[in-house]
Amino acid sequence: MDKWMYALSSAETAPVTAPILLRGDICGNIRAAAELGYQGLEVHMREDTPLDYEKINQTAAECGIKIAAIVTGRLNTQGMVNLVDDRPYITEAAMKGLREYIRMAAALNTDLIIGWIRGRIPDGADPGVYHARLARNLSAICREAAEQGVRIFTEVINRYEVNIFTTAKETVNFLDQWALSNCFVHLDTFHMNIDETSPLEAIRLCGKRLGYFHAADNTRLYPGSGTLNFNSYFSVLDEIGYEGFISVECLPLPDGMTAARKALDHLRQCEKGIGNNN
Repeated sequence: MDKWMYALSSAETAPVTAPILLRGDICGNIRAAAELGYQGLEVHMREDTPLDYEKINQTAAECGIKIAAIVTGRLNTQGMVNLVDDRPYITEAAMKGLREYIRMAAALNTDLIIGWIRGRIPDGADPGVYHARLARNLSAICREAAEQGVRIFTEVINRYEVNIFTTAKETVNFLDQWALSNCFVHLDTFHMNIDETSPLEAIRLCGKRLGYFHAADNTRLYPGSGTLNFNSYFSVLDEIGYEGFISVECLPLPDGMTAARKALDHLRQCEKGIGNNN
């Protein structure tokens, strides 16, 4: 029996350049995830996507699958809004969209990932102004999410894509400084390999604040295809008592189904080798 539950990324549509393994409607992706041997499905979608919640929940129950998390990135990349913008109507639109995501997550008994929707600090600007704005908005979102039983996972993303929360230390310090409850750290092996001096120490630093974990190899292909030592990651996850999902978010190469199978096979083998970091 697996120590952790494994999930994989999905979306109704996505370009081949996106780290999405399953494409199609949610119910179809739930069935595919179950057939592959996963226990969870991570869903990338817009906040205004019409959903048949009863059908999705019924299909998930029948297949033994849980919606692992809803990813909010498309509200930023397609909706063009964020939580730190200097234009109030932009941040208000981001907050409105995130409230819709909270409603969706509550209906699917799952949680939310906040990544790019945080926004970027303009070049040359005083970071403190934007950190305070983010803290104020994130605090409201975390509070409202908690009221509906939804947790917020804020993803640590590499410096080439964002300029807020690029390391675990920065993220944990921010959460501590602003006393943000119901907000947990989301680590990703691909991003950690770029910006963390020691990915293993980053995991230890997060400790009980670690709420979600993405797995991809150093090239963002499936785990086991590159140079990352997932056995060592798993040993430290076990050390800190991590109980969340291990979600595979990698490029769908050579194709999504093949990548998903190879990823799960490798991760399960690494799980068996916990304690052997050589």
